[in-house]
Amino acid sequence: MTTDTTGTVARDGESRPGGPADSPFIRACRRRPGPHTPVWFMRQAGRSLPEYREIRATVPMLESCRRPDLVTEITLQPVRRHGVDAAILFSDIVVPVAAAGVDLDIVPGTGPVVAEPIRTAADVQRIRLITREDVSYVDEAVRQLVAELGDTPLIGFAGAPFTLASYLVEGGPSRTHAKTKALMYGNPELWHALCGRLAEVTLAFLRVQIDAGVSAVQLFDSWAGALSEADYRRFVLPHSTAVLSGLADAGVPRIHFGVGTAELLGAMGEAGADVVGVDWRTPLDVATGRIGPDKAVQGNLDPTVLLAPWPVVEAEVRRILEQGKAAPGHVFNLGHGVLPETDPEVLTRVVALVHEVSSRRADQG
Repeated sequence: MTTDTTGTVARDGESRPGGPADSPFIRACRRRPGPHTPVWFMRQAGRSLPEYREIRATVPMLESCRRPDLVTEITLQPVRRHGVDAAILFSDIVVPVAAAGVDLDIVPGTGPVVAEPIRTAADVQRIRLITREDVSYVDEAVRQLVAELGDTPLIGFAGAPFTLASYLVEGGPSRTHAKTKALMYGNPELWHALCGRLAEVTLAFLRVQIDAGVSAVQLFDSWAGALSEADYRRFVLPHSTAVLSGLADAGVPRIHFGVGTAELLGAMGEAGADVVGVDWRTPLDVATGRIGPDKAVQGNLDPTVLLAPWPVVEAEVRRILEQGKAAPGHVFNLGHGVLPETDPEVLTRVVALVHEVSSRRADQG
C-alpha cells in the first residue's frame, strides 16, 4: 500500500486500528483531539546526547546521513531517551542537493560549504533532478525506522527552496544574505529558475521519504525571516507552495517552519501546510490569529530557556501550553533547535511535564 503512509493501513495491506495515524502527534496535526499535547524537539536527533556525540566523533556529517545504520540509530536515540511523541529522520537539508550533483561539504563549526556558488543559468542547469536511486540510503533508513518505531510516527524533512538557495548562492552560511538578495533583486529570472529547480529536487526528496513510510513531513525555511513580507510573497512563496501543494495528495500532514518569521506567518500559512511552526518570538495565541483558524501550530519554547533553573523551564512550558489552546491543534516543540549544551535530562522532564499538564482525563470530559 502506498496511498496511506500514516499507519491506518499496515504495510501488508491489512487494516488495523491505531498505528502512527492515531498517535497524539498526527491527531494534533490533523486538528483532532488526543489524549495529550504531543511533543518533539527540532534537532532532537543528537546535538545534546552523549551517545550521539560518540557516534559522530569519527564520522563526518554527510557520511553519517548516507549510512542507513547510523541514520536509524541516531533517529531512535531521542525517542528512547526522552519518550517524545514523534521521531524525526536524522539527515541534513543539503543531502538532496548534494545528491543532485552540487559539490559541497558540511564543515564542523561552520555548516554547509559550497565549492562553486551559483552565479549563472549554467550553474542552475547543473543541478539535476533526483530519483529514489540517488538517495536510496534515505529510502532504506526510513523503512528500517518505520519497522522499529511501531506506533510512533516518523517525520521526514527537507529544506525549503529559499534556504537551500541561500546556501548555494552565498557559498555557505551568511548573517546578511547579501549575495542572495543581490541575485534575487538583480536577476529575478535566474532567481526563480534556481528556486524552481530546488523545489523540484525538494519535492522528489520528500516523495521518497513518504513512499518509504514517514507519517508527516516538515519543510524547514530556516532563513526566510531575513525577508520582508512583500519579498517573501514575490520571491519565496511560489516555490514553497510548489513543494507543499505538490504533496497535497500524499496523505501525510505537512509542517512548515522558519525562524524570525513573525511578520510572515500569514503568508507562510498560505503555502499549503497543515501545521505552521512558530519560533519563540511570537506567542502562540497571537500566531494563531495571524495564521488563521484552519491550521495547527507547532512550538515554541525558546531553546535557551532549557539552560535556566527548572522552575523557570516549568513556568515557560505551562505558559506555552496555555497559549497553544487558542489553536485548533498544538504540537509542543522548541522555537528552534536543541542547543548542544542542553542537559538531556531537562528535555526528558519537559516531555513528561507537557504530557502531565495537557493530559485529557476521562473525568475531565
